[in-house]
Amino acid sequence: MCGRYTLTQSAKAISEYFGIPDIPNFKPQYNIAPTQLVLAVLHGSDSDLNVDNSVCNKRILQQLRWGLIPPWAKDKSMGAKLINARSETVAEKPSFRAAFKRRRCLLVTDGFYEWQRQDGKQQPFYFRLQNQQLFAFAGLWEQWQSPEGEQIKSCTILTAIANEMIQPIHERMPVILQPEDYDLWLDVQVPDLKMLKPLLQPLSAESMTAYPVSALVNNVRNNHPECIMPV
Repeated sequence: MCGRYTLTQSAKAISEYFGIPDIPNFKPQYNIAPTQLVLAVLHGSDSDLNVDNSVCNKRILQQLRWGLIPPWAKDKSMGAKLINARSETVAEKPSFRAAFKRRRCLLVTDGFYEWQRQDGKQQPFYFRLQNQQLFAFAGLWEQWQSPEGEQIKSCTILTAIANEMIQPIHERMPVILQPEDYDLWLDVQVPDLKMLKPLLQPLSAESMTAYPVSALVNNVRNNHPECIMPV
């Protein structure tokens, strides 16, 4: 599972890493939680986006509500239950299969949290890459409209079996895509969805680092650098 993550790097760093120009400045996020708006990279060729022709063949940045709301949901509260999707079954599950076919995205991040039970308490750990750089979760997105006409674009994070580093803390981990696989994942014209399955593997433990952090992250109102400080 992935229930909290971070995005602390600059708009300039995100622009350079994902090849998206003119990203507006934003505040670093140290404690991103479900139902909040998150930064996602989509491909402009997705007809559901209704973007200008000038960006239809490029990556674009969107803000999505974390917690996927299927188009058939009666209300948006369903999204709070669908913050993650198991990669092993995502192609078959009614909540996700349509998005897996044609609405895939990259969720922009530089670290995430998991909790381990220790002496009856939940100890949070912070995970990031060894090089402390940006990376992307494999995500799916959907567009939902309420009976009153409210439109919401929402997303979910795909998960896989945890690697050796994360297993003692949690049995699942978010799918972290390799940069060379970003274009394939975003391509809404992939002729055979079986091509995507090999991408949905746990990242090697050797690529990552982890350390315990304080319980500050347990409260979503705490959104400051102290959340990722080692304890």
